[in-house]
Amino acid sequence: QEQPVESGGGSVQSGGSLRLSCTASGYSRYLMGWFRQAPGKEREGVAAINTYGNTKYLDSVKGRFTISQDNAKNTLYLQMDSLKLEDTAMYYCAARRYSAVSESDYLDPMKYNYWGQGTQVTVSS
Repeated sequence: QEQPVESGGGSVQSGGSLRLSCTASGYSRYLMGWFRQAPGKEREGVAAINTYGNTKYLDSVKGRFTISQDNAKNTLYLQMDSLKLEDTAMYYCAARRYSAVSESDYLDPMKYNYWGQGTQVTVSS
């Protein structure tokens, strides 16, 4: 299985929480990330974590979202707290294999090789 598989999306009220999960087994990867895309908007990087546990976040989610990984389970997580209406989007998990990239590129979708199908997150008032 090379394609990551996301789960955990759903509907929640503003201020609520959700945790997304992503399994990506069968290969090693240098970098894992969460991205989102709202209707009519470009896909944007939300959070990323490398093999060493170093993380990077989109400014608008800092302090509200937490990315983590369980290497033994080949699982990536995104804990989303204090959700806002503007967090509504399709969320994608992605993996970059083989080679490192500059930290400045961690949230660049073009740097990722494998993508999941996405899971919908809807925040309502």
